[in-house]
Order: sequence, then structure tokens, then C-alpha cells
Amino acid sequence: MLKRIGPGILVAAAFVGPGTLTACTVAGARFGYTLLWALTLSILATMVLQGMAGRVGLVTQSGLAESVKKELKNPWLRGVVIVIILGAILVGNAAYEAGNIGGASLGMEQLVQNPELTAWHPMIIGIFAFLLLWFGTYKVLEKVFVALVALMGLCFVLCTLMVKPSALDIIKGALVPEMPADSLFTIMALVGTTVVPYNLFLHASLVKEKWKSKSELGSVTWDTIISIALGGLVSMAILITASAASIQDVTNAADMAKGLEPLFGKTASYIMGVGLLAAGITSAVTAPLAAAFVANSCFGWKAGMQDKRFRLVWAMVLFFGVFFLSFDIKPIEVIQFAQVANGVLLPIMAILLLWMVNQKSVMGEYHNTKFQNTLGLLIVGFTLFLGGKSILSVIGMF
Repeated sequence: MLKRIGPGILVAAAFVGPGTLTACTVAGARFGYTLLWALTLSILATMVLQGMAGRVGLVTQSGLAESVKKELKNPWLRGVVIVIILGAILVGNAAYEAGNIGGASLGMEQLVQNPELTAWHPMIIGIFAFLLLWFGTYKVLEKVFVALVALMGLCFVLCTLMVKPSALDIIKGALVPEMPADSLFTIMALVGTTVVPYNLFLHASLVKEKWKSKSELGSVTWDTIISIALGGLVSMAILITASAASIQDVTNAADMAKGLEPLFGKTASYIMGVGLLAAGITSAVTAPLAAAFVANSCFGWKAGMQDKRFRLVWAMVLFFGVFFLSFDIKPIEVIQFAQVANGVLLPIMAILLLWMVNQKSVMGEYHNTKFQNTLGLLIVGFTLFLGGKSILSVIGMF
């Protein structure tokens, strides 16, 4: 089983970052278990879409952007699509990177409570991520991420068990959709932080790094389902824990540790600190990596992970992530804006993926079945509905 785990765990590590921690903390603190259903749907949607992306990577042995570029025959349309993909991924990941490094820094702050060192935490995290990306091969990254995700999962599940939640309320919240007043943008954030557009490109590229034969499609599917389910379990654990914590004003994911301190003392703070640090590091590495894979596909470099151009892209994203932290902007505002933007962008990327995976000239016998297309269209419809409602809500504010 462990031999089949690979790219999916990096995808899970990418979406369970400080952004997810913050969105789930906000959802739990403000709405209790009521929005668990949004996470359930998001996790299922992620399994479906990431499964399609992984299949494209395995069958074509190329990145998703490269496959799309090859199939778009109209030069003007091809140029527009590539610009949208590049802009969304490179700019979006640079913004996300600030939240990732900031989240890891908050985790370190919980563990190393020395005010004199606080200002250096983002630089330390940035250097660690740089060294891991510079010297790490795919196999090294895979092993590091399996360990970090396991550690992160253990921390947050422990926190959930500490608050002794009601199983009946959890099941109801996970299966019965409700939209309390003022919950739309929180739902959009939960969807946007779980079904992440850049992960579709990351997954396709990583699959071709690990597997070369179409006969290994079963391993790709197994890896995707197990890894995304584990990531979803962590997200739900965070929301459930936040529901029990007495938090008045959420400014970042570390606020949950403060809310748990009156109940469990410093132990909860340290467990949350370790989980937040692990979540921040994993996302701080995967965001620049995804951007480099997308640039590699879009420009047709055929570059390996040690190539200068590949390294230049992830180094720029990493640099801007650290740089953005120097501005006095509340991390929660950047994170929530990026997540809502992701939710609006998602239908476009999902439609592109659906179109790609239905090209029989590319996918052959591995093209989508009617059932898979039905699931894909339902996901697109759901995200379009949420995106439309959020746009109308914003218009209604003016």
C-alpha cells in the first residue's frame, strides 16, 4: 500500500496548508458543524478532478498545460488559455506563498516563544523550503511529505479527540447542506482551499515523474483516493476542533491554539504549533513546485527538476512569498481573497480538464466514461453556482 502512495500525498499536503487551517477555523468558530457538508463535497470533488488530472499525466506522460496546448489548434485561443493559466498559477501561488510561509512562522512562534526571533521566522522557513527544493529529488520530496502529512494529521486528530465532539452532530453537519446567513464567502473559501486549481497541474506533472506505464492506472487511482481522504480528514478535524474552541475574533489559524488553551493548557498550543508548522512547510514547498511545473508545461521546456529554468521559477515564487510578508497586511485577508478567487477560477480549469480528458485522440481507451463526465459536470455546475452567487453578493454590496 505504501509503495502506491506518492503524488497524491503531495497534493494533499498542498491543499492542507495555513489557508485551509484558517478557512476551517473561521467556519468552525462562526458556524459550528453546519458547513461540514461543504468540506464533504469539496473532498469528493477533489478526488474526481485530481483523478482525471492524474490520468492525463499517466497516459500522455506530459503536464496538463502542455497537453491542453497541443490540443488547442487555434493560435489565438491557445495563447489566451496559456496566459490565463500562467497568470492564475504564477501570481496566485506567489500570493499563497506568503500565507504558507506566514502560517509556518506562526507555528514556529507557538513552539519557540522568543519575541526577538519572531522577525526571523519567515526567513528561516524560506531558507528551509529553498534547500529542500534545491537539493531534493522527487523521491526525497515524497518521503519528506509523507512524514510531514502524517505528523500534521496526528496533531489535528489529537486536538479533535481532546474536545470530545458529538458524533451525531458531525454526521448531520457533513451530510445535510445548510447555508446560514453570511456564510457564502466562507463556503467559497472552503471549496477554494480544497479543490485548488494549481493542484490539477501539479498532480499531472508528478504522476509522470513516478509512473511511466498505463498499466499503473490502478496505483494512480488508489494513491489519489487515499491521499485526498487523509487530507480531507485533517480539514474536518480542524473545523470540528475550532467549533469547540472559544474564539471571538479569528485573524489567523494560530488563534485556535489560544482558544484551546483555557481548556487544555499549553499542551494544545504546542500540538497546534507543530501541526501549523508542518502544514506551512508542506504548502510552502508545493506552491513554488507547482508554479515551476506549470511554466515548464506552458513554455515546453521539457526541463527536469534540476534545470536552471525550473529552479528560477520556483525560486521567484518563494522569494515573492517572503517579500509579501514585509507588508502590513492581515494574513487572513490575503488567504480568504485567494481562496474566493480560486473558487471563481475553478470552473474554468475544471472545464479545461474535462475537455482534455474527453479527447479520444489523446486519451485513447482511457478517456472519460459517461459517469465520470456526469460527476465532472455536476462539480462544474456547483462551482459555477457558488461563483455566481458570490459575484452577485459583491455587486449587491455597492
